[in-house]
Amino acid sequence: MQASAVFPTVPRKAGMYESFYLRAVAPDEPVGAWLRYTVHKRPGEKPKGSLWCTVFDARRGRPFMHKLTTEALSAPADGWIAIGGSKLGKGYAEGECGEAKWSLRWRSNEPELRHLPAEWMYRAKLPKTKLTSPAPDARFEGALELPGGVTLRVNGWRGMVGHNWGAEHAERWIWLHGVGFAEMENAWLDVALGRIKVAGRMTPWVANGALSLAGGHWMVGGLGRRGLRVDESADGCELHMPGAKGLRIDAHVKVPQDSAAGWRYADPDGGEHQVVNCSVAAIELDVRLPGESESRRLTTVHGGAYELGMRAGEPHETPIAPFADG
Repeated sequence: MQASAVFPTVPRKAGMYESFYLRAVAPDEPVGAWLRYTVHKRPGEKPKGSLWCTVFDARRGRPFMHKLTTEALSAPADGWIAIGGSKLGKGYAEGECGEAKWSLRWRSNEPELRHLPAEWMYRAKLPKTKLTSPAPDARFEGALELPGGVTLRVNGWRGMVGHNWGAEHAERWIWLHGVGFAEMENAWLDVALGRIKVAGRMTPWVANGALSLAGGHWMVGGLGRRGLRVDESADGCELHMPGAKGLRIDAHVKVPQDSAAGWRYADPDGGEHQVVNCSVAAIELDVRLPGESESRRLTTVHGGAYELGMRAGEPHETPIAPFADG
């Protein structure tokens, strides 16, 4: 299914959020970018658009972060979303955020990944968060300019392009994406895990996503899938994830010291989450494919993206950027 913006069709009385985003990481050094084109709409108000620019370099410590917000928001005919003069669409991303500027082209041979297990779930009120990856494995070319005359040449960087939207963020979530595995260059992992609050109680974790490996695509998690185990913090996580047909994945994720970005995420109802994201994380996977008796080991030193979403006020050591949201 072709990706498209949801916000133009949302009634004025409703609240919602929407995000188109990309992450790209250099092949030979722990340098990466996480760029977001977002929409935030409170009930009864006009939507606003925000550009978010985060550039990571694990050798230099805390990432570069900037954000701008405007009411100049549209869904252009030749793209998915435009915020001011910045646009993102199939095959390209153009943007300017403070002193940062980027012009990127991307391509992907992979079909869109629809994380939710049934198509009706994208039309129903529940779940309140929907997500897809129009390009779960993408390659990027172009340039990203930063303050101080620094220009990053983006030549063959790996990454992905994502899209999520909804009436409410999950109460707690993890997003994990991995590329650049040393043992199998074309492998990738794209999975989201979430918990919601029902009647004041937190539900168990649910995972949805996919692993591409050994010429096959394997669905990870799903409603009712037993055996999911999660141990997470702002510094990384340990995951045991079951999948279709007996797939098993054990993931160890580590965020390099002082390399993560902290952002505020406003909820349409007036609440707030905080997000810790590192797009140059280390990932180790032990994968048992269906029908195989031995596990495969996959490792990437800086090709992972790890995001932990939590309620504002939870203690952690990642500084939160001084940009309001909503």
